Amino acid sequence: MTLELPPPIAAYVAANARLDVDGMLSPFTRDAVLFADGGRHEGYAGMRALFEEAVIPVKAIFTPDTVRHENGQVVVEGPAHGDFKGSPIRFTYRFTLESNAIKALEITA
Repeated sequence: MTLELPPPIAAYVAANARLDVDGMLSPFTRDAVLFADGGRHEGYAGMRALFEEAVIPVKAIFTPDTVRHENGQVVVEGPAHGDFKGSPIRFTYRFTLESNAIKALEITA
């Protein structure tokens, strides 16, 4: 099954599958905010730190299997697999898009 993801989200998911930090950052606006692991990560520097500390070392790859539009956001759900306790874990990604880029992302389990 192929999901119809908006281009910036598809680019993020594809880069995550390659564990490519620069590719994961490129679909975001420069002032984007990412909420994950109980923290707020702002801009490229904050998001890069999160990706390099929490995603890359454990090879966490998100594989979306559902997508819906809800309250102006694109909500994508699916499992993340990797070298971490409890893998795979099902996550919900709530994307806020602006001008064909990701303005905000909230990740919850």
